Amino acid sequence: MPRRPCRALHVALYMGLSLGALLPAAGRAQGIAVPPGFAVTEVVRGLRSPTAMAIAADGRVFVCEQKGTLRVIADGQLLAEPFVTLPVDSQRERGLIGVTVHPDFPRTPYVYVYYTAFKPAVHNRLSRLTASGNRALPGSEKALVDFPTLAREFHNGGALHFGPDGKLYVSVGENAVPTNAQSLAVPLGKVLRFGEDGSIPADDPFFDRTTGLARAIWALGFRNPFTFAFQPGSGRLFVNDVGFRTWEEIDDVVAGANYGWPVTEGPTDDPTFHAPLYAYRHGATPETGCAITGGTFYAPPAAGGAATFPAELHGSYFFSDFCSGWIRRLDPGQGNAVTSFASGIDGPVDLRVAPDGALWYLAYGFRYEVGAVGRIAFTGSGAPHVTTGPQSLRVAAGSPATFAVAATGTPPLAYQWRRDGVPVAGANAASYTLAAAAAADDGARFDVLISNAAGSATSDAAVLTVVAGHAPTATINAPGAGATYAGGDTIVFAGVASDAEDGPLPPAAYTWRVDFHHHDHLHPYVPPTAGATGGSFAAFTVGETDADVWFRIHLDVVDSSGLTASALVDVLPRTAHFTLASDPPGLQVTLDGTPHTAPLIEQGVTGVVRTVGAPSPQTLGGGTYELVSWSDGGARDHALATPASDATYTASFRAVGAAHGLLGTYFASTTFDTPRVVRLDPVVNFAWRQGAPATGVPADGFSVRWVGAVEAPASGLFTFHVRSDDGARLWVDGHKLVDDWGPHGEHTARGTVALVAGQRYPLVLEYRDVSGAAVVRLLWSGPGTLRAAVPAERLFPGGAGSRR
Repeated sequence: MPRRPCRALHVALYMGLSLGALLPAAGRAQGIAVPPGFAVTEVVRGLRSPTAMAIAADGRVFVCEQKGTLRVIADGQLLAEPFVTLPVDSQRERGLIGVTVHPDFPRTPYVYVYYTAFKPAVHNRLSRLTASGNRALPGSEKALVDFPTLAREFHNGGALHFGPDGKLYVSVGENAVPTNAQSLAVPLGKVLRFGEDGSIPADDPFFDRTTGLARAIWALGFRNPFTFAFQPGSGRLFVNDVGFRTWEEIDDVVAGANYGWPVTEGPTDDPTFHAPLYAYRHGATPETGCAITGGTFYAPPAAGGAATFPAELHGSYFFSDFCSGWIRRLDPGQGNAVTSFASGIDGPVDLRVAPDGALWYLAYGFRYEVGAVGRIAFTGSGAPHVTTGPQSLRVAAGSPATFAVAATGTPPLAYQWRRDGVPVAGANAASYTLAAAAAADDGARFDVLISNAAGSATSDAAVLTVVAGHAPTATINAPGAGATYAGGDTIVFAGVASDAEDGPLPPAAYTWRVDFHHHDHLHPYVPPTAGATGGSFAAFTVGETDADVWFRIHLDVVDSSGLTASALVDVLPRTAHFTLASDPPGLQVTLDGTPHTAPLIEQGVTGVVRTVGAPSPQTLGGGTYELVSWSDGGARDHALATPASDATYTASFRAVGAAHGLLGTYFASTTFDTPRVVRLDPVVNFAWRQGAPATGVPADGFSVRWVGAVEAPASGLFTFHVRSDDGARLWVDGHKLVDDWGPHGEHTARGTVALVAGQRYPLVLEYRDVSGAAVVRLLWSGPGTLRAAVPAERLFPGGAGSRR
């Protein structure tokens, strides 16, 4: 996709998404399906790598083209003169990738854009332009925010919207550096909130804890937040975050919340993070996809406006997937139920509801220069409606010519093709092929009448141009069949082309393009480049980390009569497995910021750089371990190039001093059965309230047993204070000091025992939560000790059986 929706668009843009343009590998969809009573119209066709759009209150549509041109659609027509052309870096997922207008536009004539600037170093920029009619006022650009220098070419985000509070919200990808998403030191991997002039509001949730642009953080933990939308009325903020290998997600975003990447993605019960409102898996079925892109809430236009969708669709959240080409509907009023709505769109990247009451979509398109804007309107009728009409063709004499149409309407649909207004016998399908075009067919016009029981529609006519002579031939002779690559390699390509009439074709006849394919989608890698019989490009070393990838090199040639020929060749990766192990086994390692229990086996493309890490210190089985070294000599967190052959990298740890804390066993019942989690808790000072205490443990109806030993700092009488809701029991040195089993509301029970300094006494604390708020705190007071939580340095997980 263009920003893959990397914005996943890797040339999606990356799945990251990524700007390059996530393109479905199967080719352009032949038709768009919508529910009965809806009609689809392709408003504009021929956009060059479109990435985002905004629709103003006056109906004008502003469309970003990745290479820096902001186009305007007015009264259903694409204006020849662009609103503005900006100098952008459009490699991979970079470029002009975000646009919105001021809430009071056009009275306040500001248009806001997000793009990748070259100077002083390559970085993303938020700028404001002043409109003068359908053009930007020359010299009016005001740079509001310059983001950090880009380390990589993927995961740029870039969506822009004004919220109901009048503030400007911006989604920013983590730039393919996963650890950025959790860092409060950088604005990457975040949703940000600014004033309309680029200032940072003092009530942003991290304003007082951060510095610089990080003060604008509204929420964190995103990979590539490609698009987002505010729900009219409620102001809820839904963010579409493009996933990694498994999940795409919609996040219901609130101020200050953390959405988990790269520690987790997709559904999670980790209370540290906010789980997605909705997530769907990657795959090739109609219910799955690879990159969540456009998203918008449906709200009807103001009273007296155009016809709207049926009332049961009002308030729905419509969202799209770039690879699968569908639009689905999430209904917040019906438990977030999700249903299908439309399918067959060629790489949807953005959705908007226009003042005309229709749902508009922006399609990136399978090939460059075939992006489109379309609208889905409710007609209440099942009559046919032409979605995509037949396209004019230029063919060589003797060659076949095929015309096709796409239409919606209540089945069955009947087709009748016409030539120059005269029905063609037997031409009664959605496509019509003239087997061998002749000179007499030059200039013929072909259209089609489509009908059903509810009515009929006629397509626009396509013109057939027949050229005397032969089509050219094209051959790619480098790289050869079976060529392979590793990350960082320079791949050289070259070809030859000739024509029976023209002879060898000149360099000006050649156009090259390179696409990066990832599983079932692709990302444009080298944009169409004309004027040379060959060239080269470098395979990236950072970005996409999957092994199911390859480069496809395309050559298109055109002869002097306008006839064309194409060729392609695939360059496959060299791959290897590497294992991240720990000594002792079972400790945690990280790969690209995501934690895993060692050993972890990963397949990757040789030469592609990954980031590996070993958290230190960490605990395992009640013991504490610190990292000694990695077997490859790297630092605790370091870059690792995927090897040329299978290899193992081991993080060696050593046990350190006695662990501190109590060993807690968490049960999914109030009766200490069905254990779910065992962990070392440094202190018992919890106020989970309505939340769950650990993954797999319910928020209500659970119990915990902590065991270990306690050591007093001085000799004398110590009072243990156990504050709980619903109940707790405490034993110290075998004596039950507290028996407050409840259930009851939050209060404190106490017990006193004599302790000798330097001795460890076995301690057992049991707690249960029946329902409602969950609170448990273990405090003490005694000689030289004011009432406070029993500190970790006085608790030991291994001495519960005897006194030392």
